[in-house]
Amino acid sequence: MVDPALVLQVAAALRHARRILIITGAGLSADSGLPTYRGVGGLYNGQTPDGLPIEVALSGPMLRRDPGLCWKYIAQLGKACLGAQPNAAHYAIAQLQRQKPECWVLTQNIDGYHRAAGSPPERLIEIHGQLAPLYCQSCAAQDPELIEHLDRPLPPLCRECGGVLRPSVVLFEEMLPEQALETLHQEMAKGFDAVLSIGTTASFPYILEPLLRARVCGGFTAEINLTPTDQSARMDVFLAGRAAHVMQELVSHI
Repeated sequence: MVDPALVLQVAAALRHARRILIITGAGLSADSGLPTYRGVGGLYNGQTPDGLPIEVALSGPMLRRDPGLCWKYIAQLGKACLGAQPNAAHYAIAQLQRQKPECWVLTQNIDGYHRAAGSPPERLIEIHGQLAPLYCQSCAAQDPELIEHLDRPLPPLCRECGGVLRPSVVLFEEMLPEQALETLHQEMAKGFDAVLSIGTTASFPYILEPLLRARVCGGFTAEINLTPTDQSARMDVFLAGRAAHVMQELVSHI
């Protein structure tokens, strides 16, 4: 059970904070039944059934070289995400954003659950992109029918020109979306009074940087995770528990 005193401490810090950043990773969606992927789409802890590391199979170069093979693993991601729904933590975060007009979400997740739960898109930074809609790599036409394509032969093809479709997801060996990075840097430049990390190891530099900046500037930092990470000891508060349970309890005190 999470220490009630620590929950109240975090709730008080968030209540008094004006600018808040909530960083979310795969552990947040674990309560929705999704696997906690290793990296972006790390479905396997080793070789895929095709004898390739997931970092190779689910990469930008593989999508260009063998789109059918790459789409085999994109489809597994898509079916997992479309087969589940936002959990109580996603809804609690959206509620906090309604209460705090300068509360932002920076997510590594591509499942779209923050949007589905009601987080305002204008205060949501999906740093690894999102699964839908698809777009054509040849003519850039959009296609909203992700779920329909998953039941058809892969890779999905563009109705306009016959080119290979893809999601706006950052695959291995690809750059992060420029607009998302620009928004993140603009908001970090304004500073955050509190940063809450949920369900992530915060191992990527662009995820770790907001935490480091908050600490240097005297902001409050807290983490929610089932087990401690490399960053836990440096946080003002570490809450050990499931995101869905902890976030519900936390927001009820704000």
